[in-house]
Amino acid sequence: MQVVSYTDARNSLKSVLDSVVDNVDVTIITRRDADNAVVMSQDYFNSLMETVHLLKSPANVAHLKESIAQYRSGKTIPKGLIDED
Repeated sequence: MQVVSYTDARNSLKSVLDSVVDNVDVTIITRRDADNAVVMSQDYFNSLMETVHLLKSPANVAHLKESIAQYRSGKTIPKGLIDED
């Protein structure tokens, strides 16, 4: 995570945007007289929103916990990918 001032972000906006996209990271922009802001790539944002959506459902959370427990206890069977032409 990178932290930059509003002035620095404004002066190097392209660099800030390139950094969040290329590094799949976030940048916090600090402001003196206002709340800070966060800049992130759309892919990273979409990933976070998908996770939030999936974790809203108690049934999805329970299924995920069960799957993780099965994986950790070695109750999974590895399978190869099927090539689709």
